[in-house]
Amino acid sequence: MNYSDLKKLKSGSDVRGIASEITSPITLTDEVIYAIVRAFCAWHEKKCGKKPALIAVGHDVRISTDRILKQVLNAVTDEGVDALNCGLCSTPSMFMLLKGKIPCDASIMITASHLPSDRNGLKFFTPEGGLSGEDIDEILHIAAEGDFAAAQKLGEVKCFSYLPYYCASLVEKVREACGEQQPLKGKKIIVDAGNGAGGFFCDLVLKPLGADTEGSINLEPDGTFPNHIPNPEDKKAIDCLKSAVLKEHADLGVIFDTDVDRAGAVDCDGHEINRNDLIALTAAMVLGEKGGTIVTDSVTSDGLTKFIEKLGGKHLRFKRGYKNVIDEAVRRNAEGEYCPIAIETSGHAAFADNYFLDDGAYLVTRILICLAQQTKKGEKLGDLIKDLEHPAEEDEVRITFNSLTNDFRAEGAQLIEDIKKKARTAGLDVAKDNYEGVKVSFKKGEGDGWFLIRMSVHDPVMPINFESNTKGGNKIIAARLYDVIKDYAFIDAGNLEKFIRNA
Repeated sequence: MNYSDLKKLKSGSDVRGIASEITSPITLTDEVIYAIVRAFCAWHEKKCGKKPALIAVGHDVRISTDRILKQVLNAVTDEGVDALNCGLCSTPSMFMLLKGKIPCDASIMITASHLPSDRNGLKFFTPEGGLSGEDIDEILHIAAEGDFAAAQKLGEVKCFSYLPYYCASLVEKVREACGEQQPLKGKKIIVDAGNGAGGFFCDLVLKPLGADTEGSINLEPDGTFPNHIPNPEDKKAIDCLKSAVLKEHADLGVIFDTDVDRAGAVDCDGHEINRNDLIALTAAMVLGEKGGTIVTDSVTSDGLTKFIEKLGGKHLRFKRGYKNVIDEAVRRNAEGEYCPIAIETSGHAAFADNYFLDDGAYLVTRILICLAQQTKKGEKLGDLIKDLEHPAEEDEVRITFNSLTNDFRAEGAQLIEDIKKKARTAGLDVAKDNYEGVKVSFKKGEGDGWFLIRMSVHDPVMPINFESNTKGGNKIIAARLYDVIKDYAFIDAGNLEKFIRNA
């Protein structure tokens, strides 16, 4: 098996590929899955000094699940390791299982998160957390070598549904925080699971807390995702949830991605609580009197910074990529800087009191506590973030490279450095506390906002984020940037030109 081919399946700290031949040939073949899982077992033995005894396996709703599950279980048992088949579950629950009383050494989740229905993948956990990109590289090298010894005794497959136990812990957290068995009694809460794995939240979390969930939508697991993409950032998905909330006169609507590691919300007025609003809400939850640093990705708004500082906190805009944000919060916490949460605008939220695990169900659980507490005070959930200032405009434009050579990262780095130099020469404000790309600010009358241009985490793309406090400001800022980059032969700035014309 060729390592260079296997490396194409690496997606950050996960393995992902085409698993169903709908529009393209399968890349996540039976042979590949089997080899990677056996390699994970070998990697785990090398890391821990002994072979794992029990590995838990779970999955989301994708149409390729049965085929992949079969290969995962075969690979684990062929290593002489017992497998605990947990069935349909959320990705975070497969990590939390390792923190409970079940003696599992590791877990494997079969998922590709919010990607299209023909995709699937593998996510690996140890009790210390999810694997790093470097760990995945090592596993893929082992898989490519394919030197797997036959086990003296095959492992066994046991079935166990952990999801009810995981949900019971969420219910108990709400009850403890609110001092009531049913703190949501009289509340109508709508769930949109996007036909992913999150439908469990209605029966196993909300109803035991007294909530009325009538009118919830897309709860039935269906890997073809017939209604909308299960993604809290997707406009169609949010619009569906808004409609359901307003139709049912609900107090809250919540939405999950396919494997429930991300979430978003809609309040009783149909207002979307996502991106900066969601981060502001979590900041209001955790800062309190203790303060602390809220670690986010780089594209969050200036208004959010003001909001966090008003609450007595510090806002750290770090790199894009939820793993980057989480790892930075963990690092700073270890060094003594209190970081109660790491959260990306995509909806990945990892609380320090929950092992810094990005868990959409846990995020919503914390929101439920806020809802109950606000109700007791005669206030709405949205009142917690009423002071958050919103920019007049927010936009993202993605530009590409004209030739996909091995040098595109070097070309992107060159462009970023050139923009920095030209911005400073023009007397513009170049952010000094920026961790990726370059962020340039403009005064009133000159755009009244900023742009941030950076390299994509995985792809040969340069996303550009714009924010302005004045209507039409982003177009002015974009035009200034376009004048700088239009003559670079290796860049296709067509999308930026189109944005300027149509903005």
